[in-house]
Amino acid sequence: MHDNNEPDLLDRFALRNHLRFCTEEGRIWLQENRMLLLHARALGALRRELLNSLGQERARALLVRMGFVSGQQDAELAKRLVGDGALEDVFLLGPQLHRLEGLVRASTLHSELDLKRGHFHGTFRWDNSWEAEAQLQDFGLGDEPACWTMIGYASGYVTQFMNRFVVFRETQCVSRGDPCCVIEGKAADEWEGEDAEAHIRYFEPESIVGELMALQEQVSQLRASLGEQRGRGNLIGVSQGFRAAFDLMQKAADNPITVLLLGETGVGKEMFARWLHDNGPRQLKPFVAVNCAALPNELIESELFGVERGAFTGAQQSRPGRFERAHGGTLFLDEIGDISPAAQAKLLRVLQTGEIERLGDHGTRTVDVRLVAATNVDLRRAVKEGRFRADLYYRLNTYPVVIPPLRERLADIPLLVELFVEKYAAIYQKRLAGLTDRALQSLQAYDWPGNIRELENMVERGVLLVPQGGFIEASHLFAGLEPTADEGEAIGSSGSLCAPGSEAGMDADVLDRLLVPGFDLEQHERALMRAALTRARGNVSEAARLLGVTRRQIAYRLKDLEAGL
Repeated sequence: MHDNNEPDLLDRFALRNHLRFCTEEGRIWLQENRMLLLHARALGALRRELLNSLGQERARALLVRMGFVSGQQDAELAKRLVGDGALEDVFLLGPQLHRLEGLVRASTLHSELDLKRGHFHGTFRWDNSWEAEAQLQDFGLGDEPACWTMIGYASGYVTQFMNRFVVFRETQCVSRGDPCCVIEGKAADEWEGEDAEAHIRYFEPESIVGELMALQEQVSQLRASLGEQRGRGNLIGVSQGFRAAFDLMQKAADNPITVLLLGETGVGKEMFARWLHDNGPRQLKPFVAVNCAALPNELIESELFGVERGAFTGAQQSRPGRFERAHGGTLFLDEIGDISPAAQAKLLRVLQTGEIERLGDHGTRTVDVRLVAATNVDLRRAVKEGRFRADLYYRLNTYPVVIPPLRERLADIPLLVELFVEKYAAIYQKRLAGLTDRALQSLQAYDWPGNIRELENMVERGVLLVPQGGFIEASHLFAGLEPTADEGEAIGSSGSLCAPGSEAGMDADVLDRLLVPGFDLEQHERALMRAALTRARGNVSEAARLLGVTRRQIAYRLKDLEAGL
């Protein structure tokens, strides 16, 4: 039985020392295995092409089987690393290798392992899954888990380790809105349920060539459904909060009901109001927007309802108000929580009767207006405090739509960025390659106090600063506000990974502890060699790899230090 307190086997078995970047040869080695350092975006593009060309089911099967082979390879590597050590350590190396290779951070939630009985049942948590991120960026939130390559990897790894066909299934996935990815694995013949056989079939080789024609209609339907899920026009998003708000907007578009948009400053309330107008029967009529907070209390009534000549000093001619200008169309009242009590009373009358009365006029005028109101004020609280009329609140609150803040719409950021980059690239006449992975990660790590408005301003800044044809980097987007990021591990002079700024692959804290008066270099060299040979069980080549030197170098030192060893 294992838990999250398991030791860091990356350190215990010196996995980092087995990773070598041979830049002169153009090769990367993980012990005896040649590795490739690929752009996650390129691999994601291949994944997207498979989905678009083959359809989801066949692409999923192909990716699962590819991951299965990769897992088997790493299982063999783990066996060589552990050597005569405990077999349980081989098993635990799987999640650590996943992390070292940059695929995901895996941690054990529960594990039952009995090699004698051939029994295995385990659940693991995945954080920062590259495959879930690729799915979100290309297709948005879906109903099915999407870490298919990595499910194949986990299944192949444990199958090779157990010498028994073990199948993992993803029970939670970030790509469908879960907070993290969670997988569960056990022997294939122990899975039960109606879909167990269908899931296992993804691991079975099959020919797909003869089925491509039959899949074309399915692919077309998938593309159409994805377009609908992203939204229409400038309203785009795939997050659950956006989908909930957008679904309410769709239901209200063809009806005259008053809509109240609720949300923080900068979430795009006017954009939602414009979409409602543009997608309803009044789209050919005027759309009039009023920011109530920007109008002084003494002017708001005349602005909304109009004024007759001579109504007050300075009123030298009659003027229609915003309600009259919006006749037949839509009137958007932003920040409605800030209007005066007198204006609230007149607004309630308009909603009840459809009639307005200009300032200084004794007659009424009938208006046909679809009202959309918006506020970031807690109107319920304002009613309790006497700052807002209760009867007006209940009239406006007939159809509330809550627009979530951007920090709750992280899955929508890539889509919004794409929209804004396209907009400002045209304005500034630039041809851009897009955002770097680091830039997009920084945007998703930011807490967005200014919401979508701040994102749009930031993207405009990035488009302005980036060179023609280049990638927008995090430094182009943030003006000294970039979220701090883990610097990761650098490549030391020996070819092994080390902390940034360290020397010879050794951490700076270790150097500080060693470099004190009385430091004996020869003594420490002997101790390191002794430890390396012990761990390598006397294998000089393996000890050389652990120390980051060649076999010839360690043989020379062994001869020179033979008396001390």
